[in-house]
Amino acid sequence: MTQDAPRPDKASPHKASTDKASPDKASTDKASTDTASTDTARPAVGITALGAYAPPKVVTNADFEARLDTSDEWIVSRTGIRERRYSEPGDFASDMGVRAVQNLLERFPDGLEGVDTVVCATGSPDAMFPATASLIAAQVGLRGAAAFDLSAACSGFVYACSVAHALVVAGTARKVLVVSAEVLTKIVDQGDRNIAILFGDGGGAVVVEAVPQGYGFESFVLGSDGAGAGSLYIRCVADRLPGNIPMGQYTYMNGREVFKFAVRVLGDSGLAAMQKAGLGSKDVDWLIPHQANIRIIESACERFGIPMDKTVINLDRYGNTSAATVPLALAEACQDGRIKDGQQLLMVAFGGGLSWAASTMKWYDRAAHAAKSKVLAEVGA
Repeated sequence: MTQDAPRPDKASPHKASTDKASPDKASTDKASTDTASTDTARPAVGITALGAYAPPKVVTNADFEARLDTSDEWIVSRTGIRERRYSEPGDFASDMGVRAVQNLLERFPDGLEGVDTVVCATGSPDAMFPATASLIAAQVGLRGAAAFDLSAACSGFVYACSVAHALVVAGTARKVLVVSAEVLTKIVDQGDRNIAILFGDGGGAVVVEAVPQGYGFESFVLGSDGAGAGSLYIRCVADRLPGNIPMGQYTYMNGREVFKFAVRVLGDSGLAAMQKAGLGSKDVDWLIPHQANIRIIESACERFGIPMDKTVINLDRYGNTSAATVPLALAEACQDGRIKDGQQLLMVAFGGGLSWAASTMKWYDRAAHAAKSKVLAEVGA
């Protein structure tokens, strides 16, 4: 855990092209950006430390049964969710993010050394400004680091990783802390059984920097289609969206339209990411999808040809934590030993925008490499 990943100028190359592709050729080719690693002059970049946080307060389906016209059977059969975590009234996105970073430091005590940039993916920021990233940075000892928020709803973590990757490859940053932090339960109507049952709060944090040859991010597929903005939104400054779509106090979601969109783009973007990296479904050791709905995940698995037992799922225990779902699942699967050094990962997500994001990555287990180096040093001694 104490061995630093190599600096960018010593790392081996990975690719980062910008070919155009999109899950929806008819309407979103120009809106989508794909990157895949082929340029041998660029450093390999990946994740070297991670952490996660979920509030201790558990809200079960039975809690909703007691006050809404719903049932545990109805919720589980339609979503796969059995419980979710709620933040306390005085806790907000920055609190979720800070605690996720603290968890990262418990696992990787030197994980923040050298971090010069902080990116926070959130759809429920503490404020429009200052950036939630700045608030988090100040509380985890990173005052002076560049810090900004990224808004891509549930796709935000993968988007933020792509930005971090690009910053390190370009030499603009050496080491980037990516945080996803959400308190969606504070911006949904708790009296609406169709949406209140879906969301939970939480946060995830990863450090992105140069890694050895053969590891790290291999491809990104990002896209959005603003024509679908009216299917999923939350008000900020304006009181309506283009097209004269009024916005109210709480998050709105057209569940049927979002479901159809998600089934399509989750599969399309994931396949595109694998293709860009030269991978087939049999090459993928773990699928890490956005945790929104078990039926959407099952559809994606079928489309990819990846079995459910190679898919990381914690939706039943945390619900939809928006941008935090993927890092929460990633951190959990690393901590319990499912994800191992050198394994091939596929991350896929979708969200408001409407947006989508996918990435392939060869996992770099920093602790495993440090242990191996120690053994080799002892043998050599």
